[in-house]
Amino acid sequence: MTQIPDDQPTVELLGQNGNAFNVLGRCQRAAQKAGWTPEQIQAFREEAMRGDYDHLIGTAMKYFDVQ
Repeated sequence: MTQIPDDQPTVELLGQNGNAFNVLGRCQRAAQKAGWTPEQIQAFREEAMRGDYDHLIGTAMKYFDVQ
């Protein structure tokens, strides 16, 4: 299983309420800028998409410094 880094890249989610695709895209770009591997980004996406919108936001808050 791919290990997601412990560092928390900053991601701006203010005003993104209700748009899951935008949240995923912003998190992916922040992870890429932080140097995450494609496998780590995919592991985040898979975990984030396992549930509803609240689960997505909770997963983003787990791995990112959400602003």
